[in-house]
Amino acid sequence: MSILRKIEECGVVGCGGAGFPTHRKLTGNIEYFIVNGAECEPLLRTDRYLMRHKAALIVKAVAALGAELHIPHLVIALKHHYAEESAALRAAVAEQNAPIVIHELESFYPAGDEQTIVHEVTGRTVPPGGIPISVGAVVDNVATVYSIALSMEGYPFTQKFLTVTGEVASPTVLKVPVGTPVSECIALAGGATLKDYCVVSGGPMMGRVLEHPETEVVTKTTSGLLVLPRNGFHDRAAAADLKRMVNRAKAACIQCTACSQLCPRHLLGHPLEPHRIMRRLAMGGTLSDLVADPVIQSAALCCECGVCETAACPMGLYPRKINHSLKTELRAAGVRPGEFSSAPTSVHREARKLPTEKAAARSGVYKYASYDITNLIVHTSSRVEIPLQMHIGAPAEAIVAVGDRVYHGTLIARPKEGALGANIHASIDGRVVSIERGRIIIEKE
Repeated sequence: MSILRKIEECGVVGCGGAGFPTHRKLTGNIEYFIVNGAECEPLLRTDRYLMRHKAALIVKAVAALGAELHIPHLVIALKHHYAEESAALRAAVAEQNAPIVIHELESFYPAGDEQTIVHEVTGRTVPPGGIPISVGAVVDNVATVYSIALSMEGYPFTQKFLTVTGEVASPTVLKVPVGTPVSECIALAGGATLKDYCVVSGGPMMGRVLEHPETEVVTKTTSGLLVLPRNGFHDRAAAADLKRMVNRAKAACIQCTACSQLCPRHLLGHPLEPHRIMRRLAMGGTLSDLVADPVIQSAALCCECGVCETAACPMGLYPRKINHSLKTELRAAGVRPGEFSSAPTSVHREARKLPTEKAAARSGVYKYASYDITNLIVHTSSRVEIPLQMHIGAPAEAIVAVGDRVYHGTLIARPKEGALGANIHASIDGRVVSIERGRIIIEKE
């Protein structure tokens, strides 16, 4: 069986972003396969743990993919100060005599944005609205490649590594079954040290505040859980709705252009200028007028890294959240943005890269950035709630029924024939007790 077929059978999806099914991503004329080891979000330590302790498996998977898919350039890119991780990877490359280059990046945010990392490694610029394969590149993060390595040995994607940090007693990296409750993960990290807190899924720059953390579970794309003080930056941003954000933009945006000057995509030459979007919103108009406007349509180019609102805007506005809302409105209206022409990479790009430490400070999490998280807790849950949608595309459809006995690795859901999706497997031994609200619930007996 080919590696791609194994990846498909084992339900591997991108572990750090929207969860694109990996077997569908590894297609086309691939000149560069880039393993994203930048882990550019402040506070997260999951990929660094994997690079230190699973380097041999990661290197083996990359070399095997390169051989099967005839990829000429295999690169693992990570920040230059990840000394222990770099040493582990270099040792594995030497031991296996693998044709892999270790590329060291500066410590800036968002070094792990896939279009940014493609430019850093290859010197090529992905066209506006395009994807890396447009310039012959595919990017997968370290956790995804680790899952590929396991799939090569026949192990489905059922366990998830994630960082739990912030206001917890013992910040840690966890390895837990997919479907483990978020509350259980926080308890494994010693519990919250505050009575009143919010929980962010992901990193402090791009993560989302969980409205009901008591009902949320770990999915294939959960990279981290941050326990942060209530009423901080993240809590306030989550509470802002589009109407309120637009009204604030009308009243307070001073058109300083700082958001555009620091925008990573704008610096790559993409015609994304958040200050112009803010100005257009301030002019008013109906939704149909707005979605037809090319300036508003340029919001589709936003990677939602958050630099504009955490590091750039002096008025405390939310360009990233506005862009996210506009992208949702464009999709709902069935509007496909027109073609965008790119400009040369900005001559100011190097000078305007945002240092990772500054990103942590401006997002209010600097006090946690220096935590040395090297430990791993392996945990098996007695009850999991496995979502049927943990990936881009259509939800998987259950192929088990309430009352069925399942075992760790049993296929329990799969996409419709031909649909974009991913297989889902049981993450514990047990019995199916419920299939509702888009989740399959399994309990140990």
